[in-house]
Amino acid sequence: MPIDPSALLAALSAEHAVSGAQLARQLGVTRAAVWKQIEHLRELGAPVEAAAGSGYRLAWRLEPLAADSIRERLDVATRARLAALAVHWRIDSTNTELQRGAAAAAGIEVCLAETQTAGRGRRGREWQSPLGGNLYLSLLRRFEAGMAQLSGLSLVAGVAVVDALADCCGVDVGLKWPNDVLAEGRKLAGILVELGGEFLGPCHAVIGVGINLRLPATTHGRIDQPAIDIASLCREVPSRNALAARLIARLIEALDRFETQGFAAFSEAYARHDLLRGHHVRVLAAGAAHDGIAAGVDERGALIVRHGRTSAHYDSAEVSVRAA
Repeated sequence: MPIDPSALLAALSAEHAVSGAQLARQLGVTRAAVWKQIEHLRELGAPVEAAAGSGYRLAWRLEPLAADSIRERLDVATRARLAALAVHWRIDSTNTELQRGAAAAAGIEVCLAETQTAGRGRRGREWQSPLGGNLYLSLLRRFEAGMAQLSGLSLVAGVAVVDALADCCGVDVGLKWPNDVLAEGRKLAGILVELGGEFLGPCHAVIGVGINLRLPATTHGRIDQPAIDIASLCREVPSRNALAARLIARLIEALDRFETQGFAAFSEAYARHDLLRGHHVRVLAAGAAHDGIAAGVDERGALIVRHGRTSAHYDSAEVSVRAA
């Protein structure tokens, strides 16, 4: 009989180390099957340690994501807005899952996963998704005005993420245009916004958010840029279910305001967290590199860069900070 990996992870969450024999008896399988599944959990990024002479244990406590636990942390009005809230053990991508059902979505839908096999960031970059330690959440919302009116949406989502992090753990973070959340100069969270529908008519947005709560050492080595996690910033890592609930609430609140007031309603909040403004930057756009000084964002959320006596506005580009 195959082992349910979530059941094994729950058994490993005991206060003390658990022997392979104990796990085998508890799960009704052989010790060899237990060992094989533990290796699989390690491959997924679970912090399973071997305790000499006493068996296996987790390096830190893992709190399983639970839809009911997330829902009960939302206020009544927010709960009523959710058409669906699903938690998956393992999935290709939370964004992809919501995109698959976008045509039939009746309202706001939320998808979370313990791990992703094909998590991604902007421009198809891989998003490292170790099991159980971080938050991988996507939210789908419909807009009547059309994709043409959604300029600045990723920046609005960034403000919502900053607010949710402040609510739960008070970490000091900033925003690097267009979609990175940084702490101490390293990436703490990322945002991926994907649109579908009509350019001038009804459309939908899927907003994916990945937040590093605890990054295993093995995962750090696979990330192509400096990264940090909440465990490095706070004495106590917040509940993943509590953080998920605050993120959902903050996103819904921000998207409602964005729909009626546009990005202008968020320009001051974004400016307070803007990490690029005033810095020398290199912008890669349309296959060319342009050096200049970041000068904030415009009313649509486009990046403004001063190049000598002229300024350019970039809706989409890769940006890096340069030495002065």
